[in-house]
Amino acid sequence: MTTRHQSFISVVGQIQSNRNIRELAGWLGGLHTEISGHFTDYEFVLVNNHCDQHAIDEVIDPLPETLRKNIFLLNLSAPVSRDNAFLAGLDRANGDYTVIFEFDFTAKPQIVTQLWEYSQSGADIVYLRAKERRLPLSGLLFYRLFYSIMQRYSGLHLDPLAHHTRIISRRALNSLLRLRENSRYLKANYALVGYNTAWIEVEEALYPDPESSFGEQFRTSLVAITSFTTFLRTLLLWIFLFSVLVAATAIFNAVKVKLTNMDIFGEHVESLSGWAFLVVLMSTFFAITCLNLYIMSIYLSNIYSEIKNRPLYIIESVKRY
Repeated sequence: MTTRHQSFISVVGQIQSNRNIRELAGWLGGLHTEISGHFTDYEFVLVNNHCDQHAIDEVIDPLPETLRKNIFLLNLSAPVSRDNAFLAGLDRANGDYTVIFEFDFTAKPQIVTQLWEYSQSGADIVYLRAKERRLPLSGLLFYRLFYSIMQRYSGLHLDPLAHHTRIISRRALNSLLRLRENSRYLKANYALVGYNTAWIEVEEALYPDPESSFGEQFRTSLVAITSFTTFLRTLLLWIFLFSVLVAATAIFNAVKVKLTNMDIFGEHVESLSGWAFLVVLMSTFFAITCLNLYIMSIYLSNIYSEIKNRPLYIIESVKRY
């Protein structure tokens, strides 16, 4: 006899294409069979990311009453990014544990139980980890560059092979929902809130989102980099240091030509009246301009951090003796 765990499970799914609608019945049916046999309470929170509601109703209406009564459909008025759509479902989830379950795993509803069982070892967030990311070479290089910047300049541990599918405990979800930012990158938010995190490796590879163009992915990466890292501020610092080096070289070359009629490459150059002065003046102001940009970037970065109003700390638990 199967043991039913005394936990309330919320399953969040996102409908963003006609393919998802076609797979919806199998997705719900498999999860219902799996979850109803292992947990006492559960709910399905479906986020309709601007798909045809009538087509969704045609799939859900014939389902058994025992399944339909646990379904909540959230219809978004306009299409949003995948992360923001998932956030709408997370806001509505009421469970002790919330599972984001992608349609890629429709044939494996037992993953929900596996995630829950793994979380009982002390992990508040357990995600599925792919063995590889299948993309063209240009796409792989783009993702490697993105994650290398995020890892180095954000101080967050981001797994480049993490699926969206994961289980989140109630306390971790409450902390996650406190980060009320307009620019969302959920994988970075998971890392930002902390808590014990674990992963389960699966055979399913990571594929690009068919509903998202490269332009949208590029814009998302820029939002994540500017929101969670100091990369651009560091880049401006290096630009300033490079400008100082260039200015110093130009000034040295101008003075050398003025005094010896020989440049730093050993070539004979006729010195023109006022030329050395203009080079020194332009080089100095070039370096000063880059310095001002760097100083302004520090102030803007501090202002941006204050506006986001992220919590200074998150208490994981309190123990009394």
